[in-house]
Amino acid sequence: MAQEETLSAAEKKAVRERARELKASQKKEKLEQALFAAIEEMPETEQKIARKVHEIVTRVAPQLTAKTWYGMPAYANENGKVVVYFQGASKFEARYSTIGFDEAAQLDEGSMWPTSWALTKLTAADAKRVAGLVRRATGEE
Repeated sequence: MAQEETLSAAEKKAVRERARELKASQKKEKLEQALFAAIEEMPETEQKIARKVHEIVTRVAPQLTAKTWYGMPAYANENGKVVVYFQGASKFEARYSTIGFDEAAQLDEGSMWPTSWALTKLTAADAKRVAGLVRRATGEE
């Protein structure tokens, strides 16, 4: 009769950790798919801005998780709190789209500071400014 091999406690723990990692990565992938689906529903001009915002945020703050928030593209910290989001003009029939920062963003400056900016297009200079805001909002600057 062959002796049955069993995993050590450390090996079992590693297997459980890997299972959690795989589950989390699948969840993260599904959240990002929902974000892309929300972008696809936008008019073409808003899609262009939203994709550029996504590129900037994922490059500058890869630690944030892409997801949707009230049907808008958003990026959350490790606690699940939204730091930055994009609201297309068509979402609420507004005059312009906005990039906004929620309470988890570290933009505090004195007793008053802006939390959203209007976007009608995203020039190279605008993209640089957005990247700086995202860095600051995540405490990287």
